[in-house]
Amino acid sequence: MQLAGPNSLDLFAPKDSKISNVSLYSGRAEVTRVFAFELKAGSNNVIVTGLPTVLDEDSFRVEGRGAATIHDVILTTITRPPVYAHSPALDGLKRAQKTKEKALERAEKALKSLDAYMKTLTTEHTDPTVIGKLLEESEKVAEKWDLAVLDLKDELKKVEKDTEEERKKVTKTDFNEKLMYKASIMIHAEKDGEAEIALIYAVQNATWSATYDIRVDMQTKETPVTLIYKAGITQSTGEDWSDVSLALETATPTFGLSLPELHPWTLSVYRPPPVYRRSKKSAGFSFGAPSPTSSRVLERGENLDSLIERAGYLSAAFSAPGGAPPPPPKMVIRQGDVSSKGDISATFSIPGLTDIPSDDAAHKVTIAELKLDASMSWAAVPKKDARVHLKAKIINSSDYTFLQGPGSVYVDGSFIARSEVPLVSPGESFDCPLGLDPSIRITYHPLIKKLSQSGFYNKTSNFGYTQRITVFNTKRIAAENIKIYDQIPISETDDIVVKVIGPTITLPEQADIAANKVPSPVKVSEGISVQWDGADEDGVDLAALGKDGKINWLCSVPPQEKTNLTLQWEVSAPARVDIDGLK
Repeated sequence: MQLAGPNSLDLFAPKDSKISNVSLYSGRAEVTRVFAFELKAGSNNVIVTGLPTVLDEDSFRVEGRGAATIHDVILTTITRPPVYAHSPALDGLKRAQKTKEKALERAEKALKSLDAYMKTLTTEHTDPTVIGKLLEESEKVAEKWDLAVLDLKDELKKVEKDTEEERKKVTKTDFNEKLMYKASIMIHAEKDGEAEIALIYAVQNATWSATYDIRVDMQTKETPVTLIYKAGITQSTGEDWSDVSLALETATPTFGLSLPELHPWTLSVYRPPPVYRRSKKSAGFSFGAPSPTSSRVLERGENLDSLIERAGYLSAAFSAPGGAPPPPPKMVIRQGDVSSKGDISATFSIPGLTDIPSDDAAHKVTIAELKLDASMSWAAVPKKDARVHLKAKIINSSDYTFLQGPGSVYVDGSFIARSEVPLVSPGESFDCPLGLDPSIRITYHPLIKKLSQSGFYNKTSNFGYTQRITVFNTKRIAAENIKIYDQIPISETDDIVVKVIGPTITLPEQADIAANKVPSPVKVSEGISVQWDGADEDGVDLAALGKDGKINWLCSVPPQEKTNLTLQWEVSAPARVDIDGLK
């Protein structure tokens, strides 16, 4: 009695299945592709072709539902079938191409022969009148062959083009080099019936990146920043993602990554290496041959009845969605939801179904439109440039992790700059430059200098300087956080002493340095204070504070008002000393 072989099912993935879910990471994606088919009692060999060439074999797995057991899974690649191009038209074009090539060869050979013959003629053995006639005739013959060569080259190009087009017609095949993987799945069914399986695999050539629109309303104090979080999705995996549930992952998958190992760190006496002289004979080297690679078989034995249904993707993948909701009164932007979040990564679920074709083009979707708190600040270095830079310190009070990406910045509806948003976790803040603010005007007045001398026997030259800065706030609202950078000179020798006269700002004492006590800004008047540059930064080096001579003014200027800042210092040195760098 001859036993019947296994039931064979041939499935083509793009035609006989549907991609239900895609989890997209930066640089790769996890795809869930669902199949539904009939199983026969006994062994069933399900052969699935048309899987993407960029599939990661290590990630491939099979899950499903039905009264059956998966016995074996084998993943292999398909080789291109041999294609033989042949047609009467193509044969005729090939003959015409050969004829043109031979004719061109003869024409070029005739020109070379004519040129060689003319080089053999000399006036010593030939009548000059004859040479003149020969040259005239050779010019006519050469011109004839030149034209023939040009015509033949044009005709040959046309025949070659027609031949290539005809070859493409007769060699057209359905073979797709982007879909070269095949899966052979052996399933043993207890009885005839329907079954559903899902192939889950990772693919390369798919990525997403974050982009932002940052809109700042300077007239609003509460949540003045609207941040539109977008994703640019690009994929060229060879398979289109049509009507899929799309999730964007902020985590970066890592494979084979382990903690680096510290090797022994040894010390020894240095000895110079020996000097080798190169011999006249060249040395020979041999290299070990690479070990042959072996194919890998994925095996999985599991009862399909024991699989937990995965969020309804198996049965829902082949059913039409429900009735469309009534049209909204106003068009809105589709936004994503945070389906999971943590300290390291988050998952953004794009609502509804999404279409992302395999075209290597950037497709934009909106993740969220967020209202965020921010504090505005202005900064300028008027000694170098009187223009004022505006900056916002934005607090990520949302549940979203902001990935690093470019941002387009709009202030009061006008595009003013492009900025880079760093990686920001929920609860963190980041600085966002907002370009120049012409409504804050700064005047850096000419430096005032006075010279005096003191001492009777050992005279000392005293140079007094006054630097005045005017800040004009032309806004209708107060500018409450303006920082203006300036400096005094620093001495590199004990003979020259630099002293701040006003406002009173001193260097940290040794006791303050030992106690890590940061000096507070010195209040000059209402809304104006001054400090050594860097005093308000985290991790400030108190021992170096003020040693570079840099200070900054902290100002709050009412609307439509001016504020004057005055810095005075004195430089003292023996009268005989010429001071270099003094203005």
